[in-house]
Amino acid sequence: MTDRQIVRGRIAGFSPWEDEFGYSRAVAAGDHVHVAGTTAWVDGKIEHEGDPYHQTLAAFGVGLQALAAYGLTADDVFRTRMYITHVRDADEVGRAHRTLFAASRPAATMVVVEGLIDSRMMVEIELDAYRAGLASTLEGKTP
Repeated sequence: MTDRQIVRGRIAGFSPWEDEFGYSRAVAAGDHVHVAGTTAWVDGKIEHEGDPYHQTLAAFGVGLQALAAYGLTADDVFRTRMYITHVRDADEVGRAHRTLFAASRPAATMVVVEGLIDSRMMVEIELDAYRAGLASTLEGKTP
């Protein structure tokens, strides 16, 4: 697994597309952290092919791992977005969301899209999180 570190409030090292397409997995903006779209791409492979529930849990796992680099958890998430490739998967994706966020209940959006970057991917998620005072804790980690 690639080393992940915060540089100027950004974290990378989760997928090969970050360098190829020029983006960061997560970016801190003040006390907010925005996590780019994540899928069930873990350690160089797509996990749980054909299983929307477990792919969603894996995708959220990647996003929550990115938040953990900032010391944030699922309780700090205030908004989620779920992009699914087929409406038939909505209930299973929603069930996975509920599994992770039933207690905190962030604002959420689920949209059906035509496809994702790899046809085996059934869901992509985004997270937005907030913690008061986060920016001051990141100042020491900025080169």
